[in-house]
Amino acid sequence: MQRLTLRWWLAVVCALLALGASAAHAALFEDDEARRAILEMRQRIDQLQQGSQRSGDDSAQLRRSLLDLQSQIESLRGDIADLRGQNEKLRRDVTDLQQRQKDVAKSVDDRLRKFEPETVQVDGREFKAEPAEKSDYEAALAVFRTGKFPDAVTAFQSFVGKYPQSGYLPSARFWLGNAQYATRAYQAAIDNFKALLASAPDHARAPEAALSIANCQVELKDAKGARKTLEDLIRVYPQSEAATAAKERLSRLK
Repeated sequence: MQRLTLRWWLAVVCALLALGASAAHAALFEDDEARRAILEMRQRIDQLQQGSQRSGDDSAQLRRSLLDLQSQIESLRGDIADLRGQNEKLRRDVTDLQQRQKDVAKSVDDRLRKFEPETVQVDGREFKAEPAEKSDYEAALAVFRTGKFPDAVTAFQSFVGKYPQSGYLPSARFWLGNAQYATRAYQAAIDNFKALLASAPDHARAPEAALSIANCQVELKDAKGARKTLEDLIRVYPQSEAATAAKERLSRLK
């Protein structure tokens, strides 16, 4: 549109110049008004040409700016895609790291748990026991249950000496006494059963320990001592199964 306007003005100007030239020539350039009009027209043509040139320059500059902007946009898109890829990798790395931390923490907890006391229940009693303490007791009891009584005596004697303050101690003495009875070490068995009764008279195994003392005394031909033990058992633990058995054995003692 600007080019068409410019061409139109140029045509008009040329026509006016031609007319002006003819008039000037005819009047021998005496008409000052015509000369001024021609000068003004020339100035306007110059301005229009300069404006057209500037418009062309501006359009070229605008196109270059748009191209640069498009290039920057494409570059930013590439950067964003790279950042998304890096963020995804970072997210995976963080997830993996968190999982490894959980695995390490669990491993540490499992290892520490092997050395921490735990609550156990044995023969109606609840108490804290070290892992090694629990393991040693269970190992000795397992030997007893296999019928290897000499080995069970050794295992329980070792346990009693190693853990004198253990919550397992009354039960350990009970099984030690039974293993000694099985190996005919009657007096040693009596000593362990009496130690159980002295330290834990309310223990679940106490009535059985008293009955076992009477059995050992019978084996040692101590009928008087056995009778006294059975009578005490009936008196102290009247509701126990051991008391019922004691009554039957009393009837057979002479």
